[in-house]
Amino acid sequence: MSQSNDGQSGKGPSLTTRQGHPVYDNNNNRTVGDRGPTVLENYHFLEKISHFDRERIPERVVHARGAGAHGYFEAYGTVGNEPISRYTRAKLFQKKGERTPMFARFSSVIHGGHSPETLRDPRGFALKFYTEDGNWDLVGNNLQVFFIRDAMKFPDVVHAFKPDPVTNRQDARRIFDFISLTPAAMHMITWLFSPWGIPANYREMRGSGVHAYKWVNARGEAVLVKYHFIPKGGERNLTQEQAQAIQAKDFNHATGDLYDAIARGDFPEWELQVQIMEDGEHPELDFDPLDATKIWPPEQFPLRPVGRMVLDRNPTNYFAEVEQVAFGTGVLVDGMDFSDDKLLQGRTFSYSDTQRYRVGPNYLQLPINRPRTRVSTNQRDGQMAFDNQNTEQDQNPHVNYEPSMHSAPREAARDYPGHHPKVSGEVIRKEISRTNNYGQAGARYRAFQPWERDELIKNLVGALKQCDRAIQDRMVHHLTQCDAEYGKRVAQGLGLA
Repeated sequence: MSQSNDGQSGKGPSLTTRQGHPVYDNNNNRTVGDRGPTVLENYHFLEKISHFDRERIPERVVHARGAGAHGYFEAYGTVGNEPISRYTRAKLFQKKGERTPMFARFSSVIHGGHSPETLRDPRGFALKFYTEDGNWDLVGNNLQVFFIRDAMKFPDVVHAFKPDPVTNRQDARRIFDFISLTPAAMHMITWLFSPWGIPANYREMRGSGVHAYKWVNARGEAVLVKYHFIPKGGERNLTQEQAQAIQAKDFNHATGDLYDAIARGDFPEWELQVQIMEDGEHPELDFDPLDATKIWPPEQFPLRPVGRMVLDRNPTNYFAEVEQVAFGTGVLVDGMDFSDDKLLQGRTFSYSDTQRYRVGPNYLQLPINRPRTRVSTNQRDGQMAFDNQNTEQDQNPHVNYEPSMHSAPREAARDYPGHHPKVSGEVIRKEISRTNNYGQAGARYRAFQPWERDELIKNLVGALKQCDRAIQDRMVHHLTQCDAEYGKRVAQGLGLA
């Protein structure tokens, strides 16, 4: 039994799939070894996540409340002081000063489309780059980490944070029932209940890709990489009292701030900085570098500048652009690749699957989603197909298959050697071996300024006071493992011995 189930009472019926099959492990996907990659025959996960993708019509299940803008990415041509071609052949990064058009969407995660923008919630940071090699999407958040490390738990964490299915109320007892049984979430909870859980606005908010991806160079050599977007104007967050004061007067403050700033010519700007690590297990670290609940310590893996992102044009139609824009973690261009991060691999199926359901199978024909390069595909028809895929002058309209002797799309020539990672191991369901659920949460607590620690304790105590004693005891136990003072202060605030 994995750590996230420790302390469960065992009451209730046995969990099954919708086919009635018993679920023996609801925490770990089937992977090659405990670090991955994930295999396709995860029937339980595919059933669970594809049903979850279809829970809401037409509003997004998560990230429903959002704002967005057009802009551009300008490459430095380097990563730190080195030529970027040493690490990646992705074209948008290569030439100093070259600009790539893009669209950004910022959002809250849990709450509905018209919810206040002052609520305590992670913020989505989703970017679409219209490169010469097709679209590149980066789907991240403002807090660098996440609650879980395996995509099997994604529907569960969202359900726990969403309103009760009976009362339709968001309930701290549900949230911390789940969190108190999920030690991996302590790092994210420490961020979320600190002032960082309520960014002042979208312009002064950091963005992070969260996952480890790969960069691949012209020789087919790969490194692990993490993306960070640092706001040029500085980062700013709100205390609970400041957020409530804003909410009393304006529940659209972040959307309004972004729109008004661009309208007056005060264009928001971020610098893209990356961390790079050699691909491998890195046994010298006390955590797994593919674990989405962990950061890479910047003193060991410094942040290196790569380029800048500027937003300089507001949408002309919110629905057509901000609401219908569709992102996916699997949308990568040449010179990029996936790591074996188990959460990333599950999201890569889920996100694009959600868009096909929410917007429709032809969502990539919409102007906001369509690549700025030629598309030649044999994928046809489906609901709301409006783009005649047979109009290319050099394409036979009768042929919608490959291979063919007629004029029709065929496999592209490969200009560079492919990246071929070696994988070996048993196909198993197992949690990663280096969980270290508490180390970085404790380090983050100690790194906070005194006022940030005070705010964190006050916010956690306020939420946990609504919970049963058993949940309070479990949370105090976990937080004490993170840092003795951390757990003691929460216990004192709850009046526990």
